[in-house]
Parts: sequence; C-alpha cells; structure tokens
Amino acid sequence: MVKPTDPAFASLKPDLTVQCNLVDGTPTCASDIAAPSTPRTPADEGKEFFLSERSEGEAPIRVYEFKLDADGGPSKEGSYIRLPPAYTPYILRVSLDAGTPASKNGVFKTNFPLDGGAFERDRFTERSLPTDLSKPIRVDLPISHAGAFVYWVEYDGDTSGERIKGREGYFNIDPILRVRARTSILSSDSKPLLPPQGGAELLSEIVNLPLDALSILTVVSKWMGPISQWKAHFQEASDRGYTMLHWTPLQERGESDSPYSIRDQKKYDLSGFDTAVDSETATTRMEEILRIAKEDYGLLNLTDVVLNHTANDSPWLAEHPEAGYSPSNSPHLSPALELDTAILEFSSSLAGKGLPIHVSCQKDIDTLMAAFADYLETKQLWQYYVLSTEAEKAAVTDALLSNTIIPWTGEDVAGRTVVELANIVRSARLIQGQGTLASRFVARVDGGVSAGFVKSAFPTLGNDVNALAQAWARVVDVLNVPLYAEWKEDTRVALDNIKNRLKYRRLDPNGPKLGEITINSTLVESYFTRVAPHYQSDPATYSLANNGWLWDADPLINFALPPSKAYLRREVIVWSDCVKLRYGSGPADNPWLWEHMTSYVTYSARTFDGFRIDNCHSTPLHVGTAMLDAARKMNPDLYVCAELFTGSEEMDLFFVRKLGVNSLIREAGNAWDVQEFSRIMHRFGLGKPIGSMDEACMTSMEELAPPFGKGPTRPCIVSPLNGSTPHALLYDLTHDNESYLDKRTAEHALAVAGIVTFGYCAVGSVKGFDDLYPKLLKLVEETRPYEITGLSENSGISRAKRVLNSLHREMVIGGYTEGCVWRDYNYIVMTRMHPVTQHAYVLVAHTAFEQRGKERGPFKPSELAHTRAKFICGFAIDILSHELPEDPGLLRGLSARLIELPEVPVEQKNLVSEPCCSFGPPEYFPPGSIMIFETQLERVDLELDQFCKSDAESAFGGLDLVDLNVVLHRADTEERDVTDGEIGVYDVPGAGQLTYCGLEGWMHPLRHITRHNDLGHPLCDNLRRGAWALDYVVSRLAHQMDGFPNLAAPVQWFLERFERVKNNAPAYLRPKFFAIIMTEAYKAARRALIEQCSEFISDGHDFTHSLAMCAVQMHGIVKSASLDPVKPTPSLAAGLPHFSAGWARCWGRDVFISLRGLFLTTGNFEGAKNHILAFASTLKHGLIPNLLDSGRNPRYNSRDSPWWMLQNIQDYVKMAPNGLSILSEFVLRRFPVDDTWVAWDDPLAYSCISTLAEIIQEILQRHASGISFREYNAGPNLDQQMKDNGFNINIYVDWDTGLVFGGNADNCGTWMDKMGESVRAGTKGVPGTPRDGAPIEITGLVKSTVRWLDELSRKGNFPFHGVFASVHGEEKFVTYGQWSDLIQKSFEKHYYVPLDPSEDSKYIIDPNVVNRRGIYKDVYGSGAGREWSDYQFRPNFPIAMTVAPEIFDENHALHALRLADTVLRGPLGMKTLDPSDRQYRPNYDNSNDSDDPSVAKGLNYHNGPEWGWPLGYFLRAYLYFDTRVGEGRDDAMRTLHRLHRALLKPRNHIRTDPWAGLPELTNENGAFCRDSCNSQAWSASTMLDFLEDVYKHAKS
Repeated sequence: MVKPTDPAFASLKPDLTVQCNLVDGTPTCASDIAAPSTPRTPADEGKEFFLSERSEGEAPIRVYEFKLDADGGPSKEGSYIRLPPAYTPYILRVSLDAGTPASKNGVFKTNFPLDGGAFERDRFTERSLPTDLSKPIRVDLPISHAGAFVYWVEYDGDTSGERIKGREGYFNIDPILRVRARTSILSSDSKPLLPPQGGAELLSEIVNLPLDALSILTVVSKWMGPISQWKAHFQEASDRGYTMLHWTPLQERGESDSPYSIRDQKKYDLSGFDTAVDSETATTRMEEILRIAKEDYGLLNLTDVVLNHTANDSPWLAEHPEAGYSPSNSPHLSPALELDTAILEFSSSLAGKGLPIHVSCQKDIDTLMAAFADYLETKQLWQYYVLSTEAEKAAVTDALLSNTIIPWTGEDVAGRTVVELANIVRSARLIQGQGTLASRFVARVDGGVSAGFVKSAFPTLGNDVNALAQAWARVVDVLNVPLYAEWKEDTRVALDNIKNRLKYRRLDPNGPKLGEITINSTLVESYFTRVAPHYQSDPATYSLANNGWLWDADPLINFALPPSKAYLRREVIVWSDCVKLRYGSGPADNPWLWEHMTSYVTYSARTFDGFRIDNCHSTPLHVGTAMLDAARKMNPDLYVCAELFTGSEEMDLFFVRKLGVNSLIREAGNAWDVQEFSRIMHRFGLGKPIGSMDEACMTSMEELAPPFGKGPTRPCIVSPLNGSTPHALLYDLTHDNESYLDKRTAEHALAVAGIVTFGYCAVGSVKGFDDLYPKLLKLVEETRPYEITGLSENSGISRAKRVLNSLHREMVIGGYTEGCVWRDYNYIVMTRMHPVTQHAYVLVAHTAFEQRGKERGPFKPSELAHTRAKFICGFAIDILSHELPEDPGLLRGLSARLIELPEVPVEQKNLVSEPCCSFGPPEYFPPGSIMIFETQLERVDLELDQFCKSDAESAFGGLDLVDLNVVLHRADTEERDVTDGEIGVYDVPGAGQLTYCGLEGWMHPLRHITRHNDLGHPLCDNLRRGAWALDYVVSRLAHQMDGFPNLAAPVQWFLERFERVKNNAPAYLRPKFFAIIMTEAYKAARRALIEQCSEFISDGHDFTHSLAMCAVQMHGIVKSASLDPVKPTPSLAAGLPHFSAGWARCWGRDVFISLRGLFLTTGNFEGAKNHILAFASTLKHGLIPNLLDSGRNPRYNSRDSPWWMLQNIQDYVKMAPNGLSILSEFVLRRFPVDDTWVAWDDPLAYSCISTLAEIIQEILQRHASGISFREYNAGPNLDQQMKDNGFNINIYVDWDTGLVFGGNADNCGTWMDKMGESVRAGTKGVPGTPRDGAPIEITGLVKSTVRWLDELSRKGNFPFHGVFASVHGEEKFVTYGQWSDLIQKSFEKHYYVPLDPSEDSKYIIDPNVVNRRGIYKDVYGSGAGREWSDYQFRPNFPIAMTVAPEIFDENHALHALRLADTVLRGPLGMKTLDPSDRQYRPNYDNSNDSDDPSVAKGLNYHNGPEWGWPLGYFLRAYLYFDTRVGEGRDDAMRTLHRLHRALLKPRNHIRTDPWAGLPELTNENGAFCRDSCNSQAWSASTMLDFLEDVYKHAKS
C-alpha cells in the first residue's frame, strides 16, 4: 500500500496487507480462495492442532471464558455468545462455581464436535465437570470452525436417580470469509485515489474479511441484463468499494416475475442468458460468473434463500399438492376456501348485479361490501361452527331405539335448566369436532352419550323417545348460541379486513389503485392457489393456501395451522403469487418437500458464500435450523443474515441463537431525526467507545493445559465473555424500502451513506441508492435494466461511496475498533479510532431529514487536544432536478452533481493548558454534505499499555500481609486514624465515597466500568477532568512509608506509571490507563496475598480467595487500637466500618470466633499466636476481656470469651507447625494474679509472668472454684445502659452435670449481648437475650476443652490433670476426663427436647413451655420466670455440635439440623430466633425509638435478624452428622452439594458488594440492614472454617 508521508501519521497507520494468509512464505492467490477438499473435518483439524507440538513463533492461544449460573444455564445477558472466526483454533472455556447445583455429577453437553468428526444437530459431545468442590470448575472446549451450537449442563437432582437438564445456552461462531486484498484508497498525502491512480486496487493476496468489514450491495439480476453483461456490473460494484453482492434469488421465477416467487428451486432463470441454454448449461455458466465476481472483482456472493413458499405456478405442485396447505391436509381451512371462492364468484358477477366495477369513492366500497355481506350470508358458513339440531335429534333417537345408550356418570343433572345443562356438556367436553371447522356440522355429540345424558337430565320423561329428543334439541340450541356468536364475530372481522384491503388496493393514494374488478382482478387478493389441472376435480386437495404475513403475529406460531383462523378471518396480508409450504414437524411428514428443499439449499451453499433468509421470522424454526445445518455441512463458513420483524429484541435473539444468524439486517432509513439516527449508530455501529478498557484490563496471560489431556501446554490469553448482542448488517437503504426522496430528502442520501459506513459493523446498500434512484423499484412490475454509470459524473454519490466503502473496509481490517457518535443540531460526527496508535478518521455529516435550503447551519467546531488533523476529502450533493427521470428503457437516478469540496483548513491553537486542533464545516456545506479528516494524537506512547502492566509482581511481591492491608483495604476511619485525620477514602463526585482507600475500594467501580466499558461513569469523568485520583493513590501510600517501609516499591511503581500517563496520555485516555494500572496492581497484590496463604487457600476457588482477602481486610495497624498498650501492633477488627478503630475495634469474643478461619486456615499462624498471647496476658477473674482497648482499659463482661480462646488455642496446637510449643510460651500478665485492678502503666502491670499452659489451667480452675466479682468502675461511666445488678458477674460449675452456669436477668454474657436502651419503651437496662444459665455453645466449648486437656495430659503434653472443686461441700480433685464424662452423660438429658412427647420422661422437660420439638434447648437453667427461654430454637446448638459432636445423639442432631435448615437458615446467615416464637422480630433498626419494647432501640438485635457467622457452624455440623447417619453416609458428595447451595448467596455477595466481605447480619430473608457492619470478621471466618472442612474431605 502507499505509505503516508506526513510524520504525524506515517508510522501509526496499520498496514492493511499484513493479514494475508501465507503458506510457506508464499501469499495465497485469488485462484486459491476455495480450499482443496480434504477428508478431514474442521473439527478433526482443530483436534490435531492442539495435539501437535508448538510451532516456532506460535502466538498465544485465545481463550474466551464464560461463566454459567448455579443451575448450569447462562445468565440472561450470556444466553447468546458470539465468537470470532477460528482462523486459528482457540478455546471456549466454560466455568462454574464449585459446589453449585449444576456441578453435582455435572456433564457439559454440546453439539459442537469437540472430539472431531462432522457436526450433527442431535449428536452431542460430553465433558464431565470436575468434582473437587474446593477448586474452580473449568472445561476447555477446542473451537475450530463456524456454526451455531447449543449446550447445557446435565446434573443430579435431589432425589435418587434424578437427572436435571439445565437451561440451554447458545454460541455462534462467525464464518471465515476471504477476499482479495486491496491497496489503500488514499494516496501518500491522504487524498482519495481513483482506480487509474491505484486506489483500492485489487491485489493477488487473500485477506480474511471480518464480518464488520463487509460492504454489501443488493442487486436484482433481472435488471442487470443478460449474463454476458454482468462483468460491467461487477466492475462498477468493485470500483465503488463493495466486497459482497447480495443477489435476490437467481432461480426460475414464477408468473408474477418476482424473484421471491421461485418457480423451480433447482433451476436458474434461463431468461438471463443471451442464447437458449439447457438447465445444466445454465448451472455451469452461473457458477462460473459467480466465481468471476469473487476471484476477478473481489466480490463475495450472497443469495436469498426462500424456504417458506414457492411460486403459485410451480409445476411440481400438481404432482405434490401435499407440499402446501389445503383443506384436504388442513381441514380447518375449508370455510376459508369457501369464503375465498365466494370472493371470486362475487367479483365476476358485479356488472350483472348493477354493482360498481370501478372504485372511485368510499361510497363504492360501502356498496360493494354491503352486497358481498349479503352474498356471503347465502353460503351459510355458520354450519362449520354449530351442531346440527336435526342430526343431534336423530342421533339421540337412534341410540334410544337401538338401546346403545351410554349412561351418564357425571354430576347430578336432574332438574337442571337447559342453560345449566349446556354448561355441563361444555365442561365435560362432550362435543366432538367443535372449533375444528373441518366440515359443515362437524361439531357433534355421540348419540349414545347424549341419550344417556338427556335421560339423566329429564327423568320425568321416562322412555318417551320423541320427548327426550326434543329435550336434547333444546340443550343443543343453547350450546349453539356462543357458536353462532363466534361465527358472527369471525365474519365481522373478515368483512372488515376485506373492506380495508379493498380500499387500499383501489382507492388509497399510497396503494396500487387497481382498475376494474374482474375474475382476474378480484375484489381483494385470493388466499388460495387453485392448481391446474386437478382443481376442478378435487378442489380440497388442489386448493393451496398462499403465503403472507400478519400484523403483530407471534413468529413462533404457524398461522396456517389450527387454532389460527387467520385465513378465515382474512387477517393475512397475502402474497397471491406464493404458495405457503407445509413441512410438518419433520421429514417424515412430507418426505418429498424436505428432500427437494434440502437439495436446493445445499446446492446454493456450495455456490454462494452466504445466505439471506427471506421471510425468516415466518419460516418454521425447525425447518430453518435443519436447512441451515445441511447448508453448513456443505459450506462450514457460510455467512447467514436475516431481517426479522418480530417486534421484540428478545425474540430476535431467540431466532439468532437457534438459527445461528450471523448478522441481523438493520435499516438506517428508520431514523426519523438526528437523535434517533445517533441512537441507531451508537447501538449497532459504535464498536467500542474510545478509551475502552475491557480488552486491556480484563484479559490475562495463563498457561493452557492440553484440552484433550495430551499434547503440549501452550501460553494463552484469557478474555471473559459477558454475552453478545446480534451482529448488525446496517443498510443505508434496503431493496424493499422507499427512497430517501420519498421518505426524507434526496440530499440526505449522501449524509446517510457517510454515517453508515463509519459504523463498526457490516454495511449494505441497494443498487440505485448510490445513483440516486428516485423511487422504490417494484420487484414485480419493473422491467427496465439498470444504467451502468460506474464512477462517472452522472453516477450520483458513487465517487463518495467508493471512498466511504473503502475506508470502512480499511478501518475494520486495520483494527479501528473504537468509535464515537456525537450529534450537534443537524450534524452527526462519527469517529473511528485505532486503540493503540490513536490514529483516527473523523466524518462530519450534515443531515437533511427535511428540506432546509443550502445553509450550513449551526455547528460547534471539533477541538482535539494534543492532536494533529488533516482534511482528506469532502462532498456535497447538488440535486439539479427532483423530477423523476423519464426513460422507458433504463433505470436512472436523479439529475445531480456531486461536488468535491475544496481543502478545509485545520486550525492549530493553544487552549489554556494544552495545544489543540480545531476544524468545522466550511461556509458552503449544505444539508447532505460530508467531510472526512484523519487525526493523530501527538506523542503517542505505543508502549504505554505494556509499561503500565509491567513489573507489578516485583513491586507488590515483597509486601507482607500487614502491608497488603494498607495497599488493598483500609476503611475511612482506619485511614484517618493512622494519618491523624489527613487522609480518608477518595470521594468521587457524582458517585460518592469509595469503601476503601486501597485497591479494593477502586476495584468495585472499575470492575463495572471495565466489564461494560461504561466510560460515562462518574469516576471516568473525574479522571478525565484531572489527575487527582492518580495523585491520591501515590500520596496516601507515600505518606505511610515511614511506618511501612515495604510500601516504597509500590509507591515507586505507581509513581512511574502515573507520571508517564500524565505526560503522555490525553485526558480521554486517562480512565483507561488508570484502570490498567489499578487492575494490574490489584491482581499482583491479590496474588501476593494468596501466595502467602496455606495450600487450602492457594489451591482454592475464587470464593475461598475472596474470604482469605477478608483476613487481610480485617487485620492491620491503627494507632488507636493495638494488642499492646505501648506500641501499635496489627490487630483484628471485629467488623467494618463500625468496629474499625479505638476501643470498638478488638473484641475478645469476635477475635476468637474469627481466629481459626481468618488466621489458622489461611496459614497466618504468627497473627494467630500474637492474638492468643495478647489476650492471655489480660486474664483476670479467670476471664479474658470482651473489649481489649489495647490492654489499657479492658472490660470483663463476657462469659463465653475465655472458652472461645481455649478452643482457638486447641485449634492452634493442632493446625500450626509445632503448635504444641505455644503452651510453653511465657506471658506477661497485664494484672497481678490477685485480680487487683492497676493502670496499664503502673509498675505492677506486666510484673507477673505465666506460661500459656498456666493461663489455661487458671481459667479452668477459676471456673471450677466459681467466679464472682463486680466489674471495675461499675456504673454509668462504664456502661450507660446497664442496671446496677448487671455489673455483677457470677459463674459456677454444677458438679452433678459438669455444666458451667452464669449470668443474671440484668446482663448478657454471651454473643447475644444486646442491652435495652429505650426509656420510652421501658427497656433501658433490660437485656434483649440474657441467656443466663448454661448456654448450649458454652457447654460445647467446655466439653471440647476438657476433652482436649485430658488427651494432652494423658500424653504428658500438659502439666495439669484436672481441677480442685467443692462437690456437695467436699473438696475433690476432678480430672479433666471426669469433667468430660459428666458433660457427656448429662448433655442429652438436659438439652434435648424429644420429638415424641411420650419420651419426655427420659429428659428434663417442662412440656408446658415447649414451642417446638425435636430440637436442642438454647440454654439450660434460665432464671426464674424465664424458663420458657430455654426452649427457644436458636442457631447456637450447631456450635456445640461442631466443637463437641460426641455429646450429641447422632440421629437427634441430624433432625435438629434439618429443622434449622428449613426454619432458621436465610440467604446470608441464620435467623437468630424461630419465626414461630412470639419474640421473633426479624428486622433490626437501632434508630427505632418507638414505644414497642420488642424492637425499640434495636432490642431485637438477636431475636430474628439473620446473622452471618452461625451459618458456618451450621454447615460444619450438618456436614459432620449427615455424612455419618444421613444421605451422605454412603456418598458424602450428596451432603456437600446440598450444603454448597447455602453458599450461593454469600458467594455472590462477596463478589458484588463494594465492601468485598460478608455482612454482620441482614434483616428478614437477607434484606439489607443499614445498622449492620458491611463486612464482619467472624462472618467470613466461619465460612472459611467450613470450606476447609470441605477441602479436607476432598483430600481424604
């Protein structure tokens, strides 16, 4: 091609010849377009490719990944996937979340021949889904050829042996189209070149032509002259830049001469040949001329395929009348045929009846219709609807006389009125044939049935045959009433439609204004073709329904089949020259027709490169599918387009998916103004918006495992698929629409041509548009040939169209994927830009929707910063005359002059901050004008994309987990705490504050932006307006480098990239590069985090990884909260944002519920150890603090906290490397061992030392001895809500049972710790859930601890063997084994509520307060007056089941868990109270200060709202017991799949919520709770606990 010389453009324009196919270094020539035949299928070749060794220089494999929903079906937006041509085989990756229902013995099925061989619609290849629930599920499908394919996932249901077929999805693969390459249309100085100058000259090389590069020209062969003259047409189309010819059908035409009324599908039209030829010769010559178009002129060939009808004079109809719809094979058409015949008879008799034969006014129409209505009345068509009264009487009489009565066995009918009897007859469906319309009086009731019925209805008539027959006749008369009404309504509609059609055909100014009404030009069109010569002898067989269309019809319903009455009601807009074809449900129903049409289609597929499916929306889907399957077997790279008139985008998509339509035809002519035209272009022709970031941000490099299990591993580029919209073939004008002279203005054509060709889609036009044909050419009546004008002065807008079509092709092949549509008054500006080089072409079009004179009109000049622009060309059209050309011999366009505009200057100027160029229309730029500029961004940094992505691993790989907390997270309160209020989260104008200062905060909006290319998002606007976000990212990290020296590397990495972006990228690209940098940083930081985690995490799926991210999200340094009162240390936040800093950050209970999941399962043993030792150091009264407050002012008011810590120490010993050694760790005691309160900086503080083992023993001994104290600083200064008695802490062990009791009516020492606050409601100081006594989870934790200590002491790993206790007044030493046995023996008796009341005597039960049976009590031993609270069904018992399963009867346990699954489990957590409980209040609102004591000031915090963390324990317990005594006993996978369903909502929540965590709680049924922490430590932790159990199952 000719290279531009301007240095601003020279190096950045893509070379359009680089996509030529080379074989052994030799370009493929035009004669090689048709590939040699091979016995191997494309699927075989694809398989061989992946099995073969990598070739030198082989590009990475493309992998397109789409994710299925939990049920194995596609999401709504992903129901259709369009894939690119398989120039090189690639991979379609199907992914599914592990553990989803569809993964239960799931099998992916598709009819794509994955393993080689030929495609068959009903032959499916299978791929079994991986069964490891702890790892991601991926199936890689090798894609090697074009076509339309279906898939689904089949999987196990809940019942044994049940297999579920998931929802179907579809993927269509574009065909490979190849044409001859061309030189550039522009010269070295960017000016259009005509053919003699070498512009767009055909080359010998062959290029792959993407669908978007198609420029299609519709031609009608009968107007092209004899075939010997067609080369001149080819030359004209080629010179005008077209790449494909759309041929209306070339087959033999019927008597109407319409190309779409095909007389013989297997024969070409012979009238197009200069001399007489036979059919075989015609075929050969037609194939040759089409080959010449393709090889010599670079024109691919597309033809209409007409499947829905045939010409009314097709000779084969006489031999095969079964191919059409007739009363013989479709009896419901019988009255429609009679009506149609009546119209013929009436039309031939007008003159004899004195009726008008010419319609000149409305009165004539009214006269004719009144007369025809009378005439139709004589046909008595009502007889097709009703029952014959006389025949019914006779049938009853015969049955009664012959004693063939069928007794009535239905409801009692004696004494009923005839109306009631008629209704019973209808409801019992006794009438046969009703509504079939198959013949007169086809509706009837069997005589025996009616005899039995009437005898039961009229018992007083006895055996009086005549009286019974008369009685039945009265019932029949009532039955006929609605049937007569139906006939009248159908007749009314039919007459109305006939009247409207009569008016259109003979009177309307826009109608054909037909002349005299005769037998040959009837009142309205005939609905039936009467096939000669057999019609007279057998009209029912040889009267065939004509085809047509219906207004607002359901395209999936065949209007020629019952129950449709479209032919009878005359609702069909009929094509009287076309007989509708009757395929039936498959080839067996009409073998000859199927064979005939399949032969037609396969031959056409061998000859043509593409099909346009005519009347696609009315072609039965199964027919279209089968025919296209047959065609694609002949030509796998067949291009298929269609124009659909379904009226619904959803229905359009349905057809596209099913048929594999590659392009839907869209019409620019439908736009009525600038705004609508802009919308059409934006929707169908935009491509991607300028500055798009999906490709840059959402792709990733990976290693591709061999998809067949053998072969080499290959590098690959993975791109996510979000679903596709149907590809557009955008026509400036189609061959069946009115011209712009009629619809808008003639001048508008040039503007439309320019705007359409700048769309990133296939484009099309009709022969005559470029030449400015003034009127729609009528396919039937028109006989004149086209005038060939080439690129001459009288060729309309053709010279402009040549430039436009050529630029369109070059821009698509050259990769100008990004675009912009901008409108200003009557102007539309289209920009096509290359995303890498930033080279662009800009079209300015002055539309002419209406006549406005020659004025330029208002327009705001385009100003492009840091850009150079150059004028390429401009055109205006001067219509010299709007009069229609009078030429009886040729089709000619309007007399017009295409004006080439002189050079339009580009103004270079400086704005306030940056240089720019500006251009706008010249003074002479009348409506219809266009001009084209090319632009080039100055100082394009071609390596900026790669630089922004580079070295992220090294920059972030050296960060530890605490550093990553800073980089990835930090809520606003945390950041302000650390930076002394200087820095908070970034506030995006129009969108609000981010959730985090770190990368996770940015990624939530960026994920949406990059996935949808939503460049209108407020964040993108903020980035375009300035570099504030870039500076923020760097400055917040740099500010903290003193405390986090490892941040130096990320700071430098960000700084280098942001500076280069600020210096080299224009403002409109700043969002893109910001997204690239932040995405790469996030991925690198996330990888760095995962790599520091345990194998369980690193091998896990995305959900596991996201939960592990929560561990870092919650664990970081703030100044106001620490594990040490002297220096800041990393500490675990209970939740964000409410529990992020100060005294509220670090809670003993929360830490130790969270520690196992967030620290131990992830492998952060150091973090776990630090928290254990820190809290152990604060031991006082045998308790650890609920509120740590950095150890300065800890508060000791939780009875369960020490037991949670002991459980975590046990877990640490078992899970950490050399975990037992922690027991020997020395702990400096915050308080003296005598429990004296001292300040943290008092000399007595930290003056005592104990080992952790001694701390453990002290906790056990203090509980065994009994704990009784009053909180230090008790009173309003400590707790403003609590009553005085609530500060008194009392805990003891009942040595008869081993249970630990404690609490009182005024405090709440477990996790359900809401204290009443409302004075108005009288709840101030009243605990919402006191749970005094022995809460079940504490009992489980105690049992777990003493069992473990007994095991340790027996092995000599713990220096203590038990505790000293006063048992019934006697001091005794109780071993840990004895304590464990006590609980073991007493537990079921004291906690279980038997399902059967007859077993109450075995348990300690008060049946008077039992609300639900088959459960475990929430508490044993509630205080006096609150005994009922023992029996509340709450989600605490699974905690005990998890830590001490041995104390539960396994069958009792599983029943209670199943009950909890149905009663308590919600979408994101567990209901904290049984909905059947009187206290149940599921919606928490802490601001509610009503006088309702149950909810005022949020007293119902734990009385119904659904908390996240108990869900993990429920899942763990269910897994344990169900695999022992439930459905998972024989197959644990059944249990695992059941439980994984509970993960669907949490998994989706953590993926989509901006806080990237799981909430503290939700309201009823998972509803958002504004008072909840958005991300809570223990909610994520217990989910990790469960997933680790799953992982262990998989490992074992």
